[in-house]
Amino acid sequence: MHRSGLPAVLTALVAGAVLTLALVSGCAHAAAPGPHPGLPQRVDVHYARGTVQGGVGRVPVSLGSSVALVVSSDVADEVHLHGYDRKADVPAGGTTTIAFVADHAGVFEAELESRGAQLVQFEVR
Repeated sequence: MHRSGLPAVLTALVAGAVLTLALVSGCAHAAAPGPHPGLPQRVDVHYARGTVQGGVGRVPVSLGSSVALVVSSDVADEVHLHGYDRKADVPAGGTTTIAFVADHAGVFEAELESRGAQLVQFEVR
């Protein structure tokens, strides 16, 4: 190969790499419009000083998807997810996780059971 052919080869390689990247990134965006398939939708809630930090929110959830509710608290209590009847103890200064499949539509709240403190609402549709 002569020196004069080298820039043409490099140009072709760079153009091919750019085209490949454009096609791959275009496919990735089209194939995964929402959360990563197979991974649960993680919802973090922090309860401290008698309140939910950042306020009680309503989280949209797709029917049939997996969800991981992760609750940290400065007080010990039982976390209860109503409608799915899931419960888990959270120690003072600790964290607990409730994993579930959102297999029925509606609005469901999670709360600190003994305190009656609402933590989050899930809107499953």
